[in-house]
Order: sequence, then structure tokens, then C-alpha cells
Amino acid sequence: MMKILFISPYLPTVVRVRPYQFIRHLAQLGHKITLVYYDSPTAAAPDTEIRAACEKIFAFQLPKKQIIFNGLRTLPTRTPFQAKYGWLPAMYKQLVRLINDPAAGYEVIHIEHIRGVIYGEELKARKKIRSIPMVWDSVDSITYLFRQAARQHPSWIKRTFLNWEAQRTAGYEPKVAALFEQTLITSETDRLYFLNSGSNTPNNMSVVPNGVDLDYFSPGYQQREEKTLVISGKMSYHANEKMVLRLAEEILPLIWEKDPEVKLWIVGQNPGERIRQLGTDKRITITGWVEDMRPYLQKATLAIAPLAYGAGIQNKVLEAMACETPVVTSTSALQAITAENSIHLFASDDPASIAEQVLFLLKNVTERNKMGKAGRIYVENHHSWSSMALKLTKIYQLALK
Repeated sequence: MMKILFISPYLPTVVRVRPYQFIRHLAQLGHKITLVYYDSPTAAAPDTEIRAACEKIFAFQLPKKQIIFNGLRTLPTRTPFQAKYGWLPAMYKQLVRLINDPAAGYEVIHIEHIRGVIYGEELKARKKIRSIPMVWDSVDSITYLFRQAARQHPSWIKRTFLNWEAQRTAGYEPKVAALFEQTLITSETDRLYFLNSGSNTPNNMSVVPNGVDLDYFSPGYQQREEKTLVISGKMSYHANEKMVLRLAEEILPLIWEKDPEVKLWIVGQNPGERIRQLGTDKRITITGWVEDMRPYLQKATLAIAPLAYGAGIQNKVLEAMACETPVVTSTSALQAITAENSIHLFASDDPASIAEQVLFLLKNVTERNKMGKAGRIYVENHHSWSSMALKLTKIYQLALK
């Protein structure tokens, strides 16, 4: 059992799944957790699961004017905006008080994401940390993600910002990782890109993939809708919007050419105008925000995710597999997982191949069931949150040495 000070740049929720499940499962292992986080003034309060998992919770509001102020402070420096995004002096002072409290007895400090790392960096620089080891969960390589986004974003202003920011993160990520006893990343691809993006090459990085809540995401064993595809994600995120538009413009026409009765559910909050326009076709349903994603994953015939770009692990793919829903996706989804193509899921970057596989699976219930069950077994064996929490605990122990 360890006492852990967990610093997060957002409230851990079922949407912010990685810190949420880490905290839940670390608590189940008997660890004692103090959570300190910031979020927007409109963010909800911690849910019952997080309140039960944490001994103490300290929440701070991050107003927009503070984000703007933090961003302006980065302009004359080489520090990425992402790193300074959530700096709050009040939160820093609270962390110092907690660390200096002799009764607290923290044995390890866990820092989430590049937007939380500034607190660890400042604690180190100002020598406030004493001898408590720090573990930074970088999650993904932001440099890798931003360079992909910069090539594909439709807005030249955002492309310019993403290129500029990626130039800064390329040197910053490996440099700041070297400050900490251990650094986590979700995939081997991101780890290698992380290490090769700058002149510093820290050797203290461990790959800890995302898991899936296997009790929450389960098959359901209800009657599935015939000839129905589901595509999911936060639709205001450009990578997800581009994924949906690629499906609608390049793949669906090929499917409808052979079977015009195939339907599509687009499930996720804040769809933009281009996605909403797709709803003029009666075969396409756009849900917007839904309280529970599971019924859509459990009732669809197939899940489809023709990714345009991305970093780390695609949770949408693992969650569909956990529901025994066959997944058709892009090869980039395989960069972060060890699933076998054509066995646990189907992956291709060619629109014609994707359309062909969708049509094949729609016609062959035996093959659908076989792939769905194989996907579920893969996730059970490789992506349970309980096993990820055990791996994280071992990394904490390594940081203590």
C-alpha cells in the first residue's frame, strides 16, 4: 500500500478514462490517493466512484482569462503553450502544503499529461519536492499528434499554430521527461517518436496501454440492428470529424453501391455543421451527446473507425471490441495494440478494402460473431484496467528505488 499524490489537468471521469480508471483500480489495490486537479468553472463535481476512491480531493477552477494569460506568458519563451496552459498559483501552493505536511506521508507523486507537468517541473525547480519520487504520465506524444494534425487540419491558422507548437514540444517533451524518476506513455510508437523528437533521450520511459472497464463495456447479448454501422467519438475533435467525413465521402458510397440499405449511427457530442449535414440522408442518424455509449456499441452490427490520424490508443476501438462488436478500422489503430488484423478486427487504409470488408461481415453472421468474440477475448487478455493498475504500481515501486 502506498500513499499517492495524484495531480491531474482535468477532473477524472468516464470520458477522461485513463486517470479515472487508474485512480479507481489503484484504490482497489489498497493504495491511498489524494487527488488535486483543475478544470473549467463549469465542470461537474467528482462522481461517486472518484469520491469513494480518494482520501482527499482538492479542486481548482481554471477560468478562460487565466488560460489566455498563461498563453501570453509563453510567447517570448521556448516553453509550449500546452505546458503552461493550466498554471494556477493557488493550486501550486496547495501542492506545496500537502507535500510539506509531515502527516501526509506521500510516497509517490503521479502527474497526468503535458498540461499537468508544469507543477512537477516547478516543484523540482524550486526544490519543494523533498525526496518524493515523481511519475509523469505523458499519455501520448503531443509532438506526434500535433504534427499529424498540422498536415490535415482545414484551418491554416490552426495548422500554423500546431506546427509552431510542435516545434516547441519536440524539444520540451524529452527534456521534461528526464526530470522525473519514471515517465509513462500509452504505446511503443509514441514512445519512439517521443524519444526521437529532441536531443534528449531519457531511458526512464515505460509503455502502459489504456485498459477497458470489462464489466461496464460488455456484449449485452441483445438483438443487434441489421445492417447498422456505428462510429463514435467527440465530434468537435478534428481527428474524429475528419474520420466521419472520410467514411461519408470515400467509403459509404462504395458500400451503398452494393447495399443501399446499410445505416450509420454517428454517436458523439458537439458535431459540427459538416457532420450535421450528413443527417439529411435518412440512412444516417446523428445522436449528438449521449449519456451512455454502450447501447449503440451493443446493438450495432459493426463498429467502424477509418482513422485519419491520431496518437496513443484508440479507446473507441477497444470499447467496441469489449462489447463483442466487430471493428473495421485503419492500420494506425494497430500501432498501439497487439491485436491481429483479420482475427481480432479488420484494419486497412484503402477505402475499397474497408467497404468490401464491411459488406462481407454484414452478410456473414458466423464471421461477425467469430471476430466479435475474438476481439472481446483479446481485450480481456491485454487491456484490463486491473492489470494496468498492477503494472503502474510496479513502476511506482521502481521510482522509489
